[in-house]
Amino acid sequence: MSTAASQPHSDKVKPRRFVVMGVSGCGKSSVGAALAARLAGVYVDGDDLHPPANVAKMSVGIPLTDADRWPWLDKVGACLAMADDTALIGCSALKRAYRDRIRAVVGAPVSFIHLDGTKETIFRRLQARRDHFMPSALLDSQYAALEPPDVDERAITVNIDQPLDTIVAAIIAALEEEQS
Repeated sequence: MSTAASQPHSDKVKPRRFVVMGVSGCGKSSVGAALAARLAGVYVDGDDLHPPANVAKMSVGIPLTDADRWPWLDKVGACLAMADDTALIGCSALKRAYRDRIRAVVGAPVSFIHLDGTKETIFRRLQARRDHFMPSALLDSQYAALEPPDVDERAITVNIDQPLDTIVAAIIAALEEEQS
């Protein structure tokens, strides 16, 4: 992640940290990368932080347990905590406890961007996806675990049943509205 070492500490812009969240297949990677480009930030795919044991379980259709997730969520939080500038990471963050864990590890404000869609839309996307370890058979377990962000969480929810550019524009508009 970029650094602002050449600037005096008082002139540094506070890092902006975002988790692009939602069930598998909602578009975290695509939206996160496009949003990072628009925000002049860095995007990290949280899937790359999973330990091999987690990937192996999911690859054969076994849902992760909370015990499987905690070390991964700690890595997600640690990655965001290192940000000097705008950083986005894709992470399902399905439960409030998971989002709380990420916030605790970061130790600074984290905003969540919840990519929301119908089970039918997500299922179609998962069926069309190639070369990913998460099978569509785990979709029901993802929805069963999903606790959408509450109003007291720093979160934006956007419907994914629209073109990528429209999704990103909606997120940018919501972020601008938040800042005004």
